[in-house]
Amino acid sequence: MRFLKSSVHTDLIHLDLQSPALTIYHRQATRAIVLNGDNILMLYTARYHDYTLPGGGIDAGEDQIQGLIRELEEETGAMNIHDIEPFGLYEEYRPWHKPEHDIVHMESFCYMCKIDAQLGSTRLEDYEQKNGMKPVWINIFDAIAHNEQTMLHSDKKGMSIERETFLLKRIVSELLAIPAT
Repeated sequence: MRFLKSSVHTDLIHLDLQSPALTIYHRQATRAIVLNGDNILMLYTARYHDYTLPGGGIDAGEDQIQGLIRELEEETGAMNIHDIEPFGLYEEYRPWHKPEHDIVHMESFCYMCKIDAQLGSTRLEDYEQKNGMKPVWINIFDAIAHNEQTMLHSDKKGMSIERETFLLKRIVSELLAIPAT
């Protein structure tokens, strides 16, 4: 899969990421790109007031495609997921919030796919429900503008919204063949 971008949290910029003294937790995730014209299937999260691509961590024993399908079904109720094609890899280095590791290296494997028009029931995890997560179809330009405003004005923003906004802009420029602003 082609490499898109590497992002390093500002608290880690001066660290030697190759240092044997650092303990790194490696996490792999998938992200689904589902388009219908200029509309894209996203997850809106009320707690963070942002839009993200459906997806999440790959479970033990799953490959990337199995993880993608499971996450897309759970988070959006998507059915008949097909025509899965690789889009790109986005990696992040972030501080880790648990004592057994210093940082987390997150790899997000992004795939384009198609689904049936009708969404079924979601199977959101407790924390996703508590955060007010819900699947929505939204115009991709509106999602970009919304996330940019959230990045400017929210004290809750983190690296995830930066990743998602970067990916949305790449989707526009590459898949919709329209220059993103």
